[in-house]
Amino acid sequence: MKVLTCDQPYPVDIVLHPTWWHRHVGISFDRDFFYHPKLRVEKEKAMEMALYERWGRFGLGKDRNRDLPWIGPVHLAAGYLLSEMLGCRVEFQENNAPQVICAEGDHPPVSIESAFVSAAWKEIENLREALFSRFAYVTGDLNWGGLLNIALDLEGQNLFIQFFDHPQQIKLFFRQISQVMEAFLSVVVGWTGTSSLTTNRSIASLNQPVYLHSECSHTMISVDDYELFLQPFDREWSGRFQPYGIHYCGKDPQRFAQSWSNLQRLAFLDVGAGGDPALLRKYLPDTFLNLRLDPAVLVRQSRAEIEETMRSLAAASGDPLRTGFCCINLDDTVTEDQVAAIFATAQKLREEKCRCQTGINR
Repeated sequence: MKVLTCDQPYPVDIVLHPTWWHRHVGISFDRDFFYHPKLRVEKEKAMEMALYERWGRFGLGKDRNRDLPWIGPVHLAAGYLLSEMLGCRVEFQENNAPQVICAEGDHPPVSIESAFVSAAWKEIENLREALFSRFAYVTGDLNWGGLLNIALDLEGQNLFIQFFDHPQQIKLFFRQISQVMEAFLSVVVGWTGTSSLTTNRSIASLNQPVYLHSECSHTMISVDDYELFLQPFDREWSGRFQPYGIHYCGKDPQRFAQSWSNLQRLAFLDVGAGGDPALLRKYLPDTFLNLRLDPAVLVRQSRAEIEETMRSLAAASGDPLRTGFCCINLDDTVTEDQVAAIFATAQKLREEKCRCQTGINR
């Protein structure tokens, strides 16, 4: 069984919302940002430079001088491609991530064959071929989404009614989506060796690439429904894809703690802002807990308040080598000093741990 480790305690990363990038760097998130080969390389490089200019002292922007063939956006939280491949319409905006328009049941039958002949997939293939012809490889990855997330994109709120009216059909529907997800995952990992950098950049600080399944919409369902309809897939994937992780950005991940403890191995968990790290640690003692700061709260906090929040979360998690921090989708109102406070606090926590260990060794 693969064990996750990191080079240092309390790794930390951020993702800035498209409003920040558009306002401060002038980047537009139109379709060309995602699919134009030359712009794909140029824009990611420009984003690295912007990070370096502001927070390079914390290690950000290390690729600012490199042209890299990023197949997917590594500085953006954007899960849309699989939904588009399966029949949803996607709108691109200059200052927002791609917006999936719910198909409300009006989509082709879900199958691997139809997904991989879709116009959306052909566009990705064309991008990959163009990048590969120039660089002889591609890097990064493409968000492989989440089972319930994609199902809701396809069916809308009617999906929950079908939980009760047609449970066997829903189980089959989830199985069909999962087969497309697995095929997608196989292709992307074959191209780049990773699957989830575009889900959470934080996994780059770990010693192995994590298979990170997005469970954003699980905050909408009961634990019983999770165990009946969705846990079977987490069970399968946690056995087949290692290290396996769950991305949960809702404020109530602790509801599922006991259920997750029954998976073969949950190596990584995104703990949504507002979650209870202490309870999760009780049930998941060997899991790397990636503690998410609330971007809407953080933009109103002082440096001292940000530090206090992070210290409290670190204490609750209780294992420096299995604890990290991230803050995703900080908008254009966040200050450079507030972002700096996140990284500075993590550095303080590392230094304090080091001093404590030195004292013990003496």
